[in-house]
Amino acid sequence: MGPVLTGKAIAPAESPTGLNILVNHQTAMHTNYYTSTILVNETATVAFTAIKNFRAWWSEEIQGTTDKLGETFFYHYKDVHLCKLQLIEMKPDAKLVYLVLDNQFSFTKDKTEWVNTRLIFDIISEDGKTKIIFTHEGLVPEYECYPVCNDAWTSYIQGSLHALITTGKGRPNAKEGGLNEELVKKWGLPDK
Repeated sequence: MGPVLTGKAIAPAESPTGLNILVNHQTAMHTNYYTSTILVNETATVAFTAIKNFRAWWSEEIQGTTDKLGETFFYHYKDVHLCKLQLIEMKPDAKLVYLVLDNQFSFTKDKTEWVNTRLIFDIISEDGKTKIIFTHEGLVPEYECYPVCNDAWTSYIQGSLHALITTGKGRPNAKEGGLNEELVKKWGLPDK
């Protein structure tokens, strides 16, 4: 089953990215997108603040600003995975959406599988608890990276992010270095 979308579609020529997009859409659902949900005994504010702190739950190697609307940041894990993301939507204590602007995998034929996908964090207060629904919109089982990405996201969301929200300490990838000179130049990153 393909995506179920609501809203008015605009043609690629009208879109700044050259992609078919929806204007004023409320929901874009696909039954096969990667999703992970956690429930915590913390406030939505605590969860929202923790999610924005990618260095504390995803990777200490992140470079750039992760918590300001419109800003971009870079994630990398050695030379295995590198991506550039932008915070494109932020509703305090309710929702965060990051767009993958560029991506490179060393272990797939199509190095750009994540490009134009979105990391969506929906934060819902219910019965004195907070539910965080993470959806990697566009990450589907048909992607070559899916088995690795599925395992990694599950570990980061169910393990590291959950721990950060509930204990104040996540389990991100440690700062190890690992960027080669070519990637530093390509992505315009500091070399140290």
